Amino acid sequence: QAQLVESGGGSVQAGGSLRLSCAASGDTYSTYYMGWFRQAPGKEREGVAAIDRDGTTRYADSVKGRFTISQDNAKKILYLQMNSLRPEDTAMYYCAADRRRWLTSPFLHGVSGYNTWGQGTQVTVSS
Repeated sequence: QAQLVESGGGSVQAGGSLRLSCAASGDTYSTYYMGWFRQAPGKEREGVAAIDRDGTTRYADSVKGRFTISQDNAKKILYLQMNSLRPEDTAMYYCAADRRRWLTSPFLHGVSGYNTWGQGTQVTVSS
């Protein structure tokens, strides 16, 4: 089972950018569905973006056009480029992975679609 370590979080003003990274170790990276989730204080964890096993990318409506998910299979690193950040993007961001068989994207199943999680990296956007 993969181990996931996020990095790249920090504090930024509204309109700024950050790039999150998730380094994966363990089993063959290319066999995993990968995703980014976030959780703000007092709120449920929500999906932000995902890359399916076939390379299909998916985004939450709230981040479409501002965030870009990508990966480097050789380095086993998942990225989340976040531009035009808003105060409402403030949250703990988590990297997630899953290797189970899915008829549809696990991203459509929310948190239950992934069974491996990183520890998270904090993103704070000030107005």
